[in-house]
Amino acid sequence: MITFRPVKASTIESIVCLMKEFYAIDNYPFDSAKTTNLWKEFIENDHRGKAWLIYRQEQVVGYLILTFVFSFEYQGKIAFLDELFVIERARGKGIGSKAIDFIKAESHKLSLKLIYLEVEPHNTKAQKLYLASGFEMHNRKLMRLKTD
Repeated sequence: MITFRPVKASTIESIVCLMKEFYAIDNYPFDSAKTTNLWKEFIENDHRGKAWLIYRQEQVVGYLILTFVFSFEYQGKIAFLDELFVIERARGKGIGSKAIDFIKAESHKLSLKLIYLEVEPHNTKAQKLYLASGFEMHNRKLMRLKTD
């Protein structure tokens, strides 16, 4: 059985460990102390987003994070599926699909107009999952400006 439980102060350490594992896949820099502080800030403010740990038979097997933005183009609150991660030994068991179904259900409760996400070009399994779940390729280019 797969369940989704909100991240709270007592589960920050668990999610930080999972994030470290996720970031290592693509050699992204990771600072556990900074990430822990960011989690404390994030869970104190519901306007920033929502996050859940994913459990399979009472074992943590992943997490997902939605962050919120207000969009005039889409006429209200939209979200960015910032991260969806399932640990390696739990992959291929339908957990990713259940996580997307969960996000779709939550999007209605949260009055979201749209959900964006980004996926690494090499992660073809994730791309297939998202496309099969109703996500579409966007014809715009994602750009960024680092300000610090």
